[in-house]
Amino acid sequence: MRILNRVVQYQEIDRTFAALADPTRRAILERLGRGSATISELAEPFGITLTGMKKHVRVLEDAELVTTEKVGRARRCSAGPRRLEDVQDWTAMYRRMLDERLDRFGELLERTKGAPK
Repeated sequence: MRILNRVVQYQEIDRTFAALADPTRRAILERLGRGSATISELAEPFGITLTGMKKHVRVLEDAELVTTEKVGRARRCSAGPRRLEDVQDWTAMYRRMLDERLDRFGELLERTKGAPK
């Protein structure tokens, strides 16, 4: 079992969830899952400006979900060093906590069943 600094852990997961909150950024990640692309290639299907796409990519970079590299005059984007395992880990941990709380609540209901009101 690994022990993590909760503040650091939640800052990272908050950044990840913030990046994933936008449908355009989720679509960018989906596209980059098929291979790298330039900012221009990413912007084209959305009909947004290069500046707008750069802002989306920056948010994904800050969450370490995307990396960029200058290649000639273009900026090439790739899926980043961090995958979505941290989201999966967090949701699994949260589900376990929720299950434990529901179990305790169920036990409480069982103990109080038939008790005078």
